Amino acid sequence: MKWIGRRESANVDDRRGISGGGIAAGGGVVGLIIYLLVTYMGGGGIDSSQLPQIGTETSQTTMTAEEQAADDKRARFVKVVLAETEDVWNKLFAANGSQYAEPTLVLFRDGVASACGNASSAVGPFYCSGDRKLYIDLQFYQDLQNRLNAPGDFAMAYVVAHEVGHHIQNLNGTAAKMNRLRQQSGEVEANRYSVMMELQADFLAGVWAHHTQKMKNILDPGDIEEALNAANAIGDDRLQRQSTGEVVPDAFTHGTSAQRMYWFKKGFETGDIRQGDTFNDPSLN
Repeated sequence: MKWIGRRESANVDDRRGISGGGIAAGGGVVGLIIYLLVTYMGGGGIDSSQLPQIGTETSQTTMTAEEQAADDKRARFVKVVLAETEDVWNKLFAANGSQYAEPTLVLFRDGVASACGNASSAVGPFYCSGDRKLYIDLQFYQDLQNRLNAPGDFAMAYVVAHEVGHHIQNLNGTAAKMNRLRQQSGEVEANRYSVMMELQADFLAGVWAHHTQKMKNILDPGDIEEALNAANAIGDDRLQRQSTGEVVPDAFTHGTSAQRMYWFKKGFETGDIRQGDTFNDPSLN
């Protein structure tokens, strides 16, 4: 992605040097296990009951000067990606006669307090509907590349755009409607609604990629393949197989690798937000 020198979003709350406040560090192998077993790319409008409260001691990762410089570069990158999402969604909302309320991106290290509760880095990137903020520990960037074999800057751009997709669902009322349905449902049915939400966020990430390329021609060759590879890497079936050796479809909360790739690709190819109705997809019922 052609990002160096481009506008960085001002809607960023950088808390990387602030203690997480009653949250244990959750990175490394322990964090990866929780990624696999709990809530990868944690979903559309979560509440505090969905955020693992891991321990009561705070911890701050110590970085070398070289590691800090690399982390700062990743921070600049995600700020640029957020700015690109702002440009696209402001234009699309305006075309429909409405105004886009831009979300805030919170950068943290090890742990963070949000309106949805306290969370360690182990939760992975998440969006909180309670404060309309996206939360990302940039260690996830490295985990995506080194542990999940999904390298490339556009893999991380896809992650940011996915979380912004949950913000769109919050703004248009989809998140509130689905949360009510999940609360009235049994576990299996609630999981199915979660899958539909996550796949729609993947679709919206694809819609963003379509329009940012159309507007600014910023994608490099191979960028879309990087995003599809990331979608494949974090499918429920693949993560379950890696972590437990078996696949349990009733426990899916984000969709299979094939589903995630399909919906991102559909969003990218069509650029048409009206074609992202995952809730009426017969294959998901």
